[in-house]
Amino acid sequence: MPPRPTPKAPASPGSSRPPAPSRAELVADAALALLAERGMRGLTHRAVDERAGLPQGSTSNHARTREALLEAAVRRLAELEARVLAPGALRAGGSEGQDEAAAGLASALHRYLTGSPELLVCRYELALEATRRPALRVFYDEAGRRFREPLVALMAAAGSAEPERHALSVVAWAEGMMFACAVGSYHRTVPTEAELRTGCAELLRGMLGTAEG
Repeated sequence: MPPRPTPKAPASPGSSRPPAPSRAELVADAALALLAERGMRGLTHRAVDERAGLPQGSTSNHARTREALLEAAVRRLAELEARVLAPGALRAGGSEGQDEAAAGLASALHRYLTGSPELLVCRYELALEATRRPALRVFYDEAGRRFREPLVALMAAAGSAEPERHALSVVAWAEGMMFACAVGSYHRTVPTEAELRTGCAELLRGMLGTAEG
């Protein structure tokens, strides 16, 4: 799958163009592009320098070890995923809490599947590598907290008496949908936002019951 351009940072107030990426961002973005295009074996310091258009040795100066380079990629991936998924924007409350939660989750999931599938490939590469590197595992899991905590809060607002457990069920459903549609047997099929909303609403009703119930 050819890598797509990574999302650009928002322009600073009063500026007509976005700020130039920092050296750290150039290195991390190049690392993610290589992971999406070539996999873990294609990720080397030299390859990152070439991909980013930097002098040889620049990546080593920024991330001296492979572990540090992988951590930089995880950190950047979490930043880019947060722009797409916008976990802080998820809302639920009142009598329509479940419907609001389902709509917000479906919208975020659809944005990811249609606009940033290469980030999913990077995430799978890094998640698998983390299973073999305990230090990276800790770093990867910590980076994921920015997504788990808002989801737990969303489940509580939607009426869950066990928000931690229900958040895990939603994550499992969403992760399964993303894997199937990005790299799995349904990789040529992306559900519409309406279809995702229906599926998510069905899941929430099954876990939380109806408002009347």
